Amino acid sequence: MAELPATIGDALALARGRLPAGEARLFLREILACGAAQIAAYPERALSAEQAARFAELCDRRLVGEPVAYLLGAREFYGRRFGVSPAVLIPRPETELIVDLVLARVAPGSAPAILDLGTGSGALAVTLALEIPAAQVTALDFSAPALDVARANAAALGAAVRFVESDWFAALEAARFDFIVANPPYIADGDPHLTEGDVRFEPATALSSGPAGLDDLHRIAAAAPGFLTADGWLLTEHGYDQAPAVRDLLVAAGFVDVASAQDLAGIERISFGRHP
Repeated sequence: MAELPATIGDALALARGRLPAGEARLFLREILACGAAQIAAYPERALSAEQAARFAELCDRRLVGEPVAYLLGAREFYGRRFGVSPAVLIPRPETELIVDLVLARVAPGSAPAILDLGTGSGALAVTLALEIPAAQVTALDFSAPALDVARANAAALGAAVRFVESDWFAALEAARFDFIVANPPYIADGDPHLTEGDVRFEPATALSSGPAGLDDLHRIAAAAPGFLTADGWLLTEHGYDQAPAVRDLLVAAGFVDVASAQDLAGIERISFGRHP
């Protein structure tokens, strides 16, 4: 964007036709630290040279495909703002369904032990710790940079979470949990979606998992019973067409009450089972 805008109105005009209007407004809200109403009501508000240059930079980076969440350094999840970086997967609304499913299974007044596998930004672990204050939440990831992001989110939001650097269950020894939740890699290696949209910029290790996308889901389902209490639950996200295969994995691992839940788009997105 060669020309720098002088006002809010100029900025929106320059971005028009290149970026969705909503994204341009998000950039302005972040730069000006103001609400959407102010952006709409005061198009004549002047931008400083620094603000104009920052807006132009964000627009240029977005035009080459960088995700908005990485550009702004944050994404909302379950009504809370989570810091993100290219070290972690961007939290997505469909993953919030795992939180709802856990909350529906927590007995009133209980203090469940919860494990979040591959925590990434910490969105699931931190949200569950805040929604269930008595819970004892452990979050693990094999990526040290991802854990740094998750720790920062826990601190910023005031959540008590124990963080562990581990390749899935490897560092947990004899721990037992009432709930294990996971949003593991589940895209097939070589899937064309890996070269499209936001996922081009997200960590590959958080996205793909073998020729059918099921390698990590298989590992989790097979090992989880050894880390669950009696009647403990495993709940995992998966791809839009993987629910039948994941249910088969859960049944093969000895889980009962196996089922899948649909996201807001009507897609079977989360599958779960109880360890008898």
